[in-house]
Amino acid sequence: MAGSKRDYYEILGVPKNASEDEIKKAYRKLAMKYHPDRNEGDKTAEAKFKEAKEAYEMLSDAEKRSAYDQYGHAGVDPNMRGAGGPGAEGFGGFAEAFGDIFGDIFGQGGGGARGGRGGGRQVYRGSDLSYAMEVTLEEAATGKEAQIRIPSWEGCDTCHGSGAKPGTQAKTCTTCNGQGVVQMRQGFFSVQQTCPHCRGSGKIIPEPCPTCHGQGRVKKQKTLEVKIPAGIDDGMRIRSAGNGEPGTNGGPPGDLYIEIRLKKHEIFERDGDDLHCVVPISITRAALGGEIEVPTLAGKAAIDIPEGTQPGKQFRLRGKGIKGVRSSYPGDLYCHIAVETPVKLTEHQRKLLRELDESLKKGGAKHSPGEESWADKLKGFFSA
Repeated sequence: MAGSKRDYYEILGVPKNASEDEIKKAYRKLAMKYHPDRNEGDKTAEAKFKEAKEAYEMLSDAEKRSAYDQYGHAGVDPNMRGAGGPGAEGFGGFAEAFGDIFGDIFGQGGGGARGGRGGGRQVYRGSDLSYAMEVTLEEAATGKEAQIRIPSWEGCDTCHGSGAKPGTQAKTCTTCNGQGVVQMRQGFFSVQQTCPHCRGSGKIIPEPCPTCHGQGRVKKQKTLEVKIPAGIDDGMRIRSAGNGEPGTNGGPPGDLYIEIRLKKHEIFERDGDDLHCVVPISITRAALGGEIEVPTLAGKAAIDIPEGTQPGKQFRLRGKGIKGVRSSYPGDLYCHIAVETPVKLTEHQRKLLRELDESLKKGGAKHSPGEESWADKLKGFFSA
């Protein structure tokens, strides 16, 4: 009885004001989940599939949906309205949606392929290509224009793009009759597949061209002008639309993605928009202080080293980093001080250092507060 049936909107899980697209998406999801080919022998799944199918048939037809919204199941029951049954009208909408679903289930169709439902050769988008480009830190900071050579496909001069040996010609594929696709029966439904013999081209080449081996094109190299934007960082990609592999059967080409790899720099390390460098100074400079010069990407800068500077002291130069591609302001430069211990001393220098050491010891902990604190910690550790 019509009154015992579940609400069609409830079956599909959509509100009563759902759009046609929302209804179609909901049905596709349920059909994918409960299709008998994916749930062999599962009667519950089969029942839910049939229920979803009936709901979609009704709600995808504007006239039947209007009658259902007004009268409920009684408005679309063929026994009460004298209609030709749920499948008599609006089957085109159901078949259209279900044809897409079969493509998902059996691996046909998809985003890369295009083809009319009534037949015709399958059209495929070309594959994307990837190119790794090394740039210096300076080039990444300021940007640059570069030339790169990438593989490309051009029409074969021997066969003029036909793929057939000169003096011969391609023949219409007898399997698909030149359509590029074949129909396969799946019970009540018909599934469209790419022809396995001509691979969607619709033609068979008995004698392939010796130059291009039947492809109608040959691989060559082409030069591209590439603009590297200022501030680009390691791992970022630049998209060059349409410079990937060509499509099949007239399909659109893929894209070229240029991946940036930053070369190791002798002085600086990059961290986002900031730069870091290690600045070595002598022990006397650290003790006495003074002004020193440090490098930046834009030239030299000066840092005032305070008296008694310790190893690892960090100085920050605002705005001396890199302005990233998505940044409003440049980053900073961090200079990390490394105090160098003298090496290869002469006997006279050793004597002077010993005298200095004795003098410092007489001054007590005020000259080496860290050493004194460390000694106290060791005493406490060993006496515990």
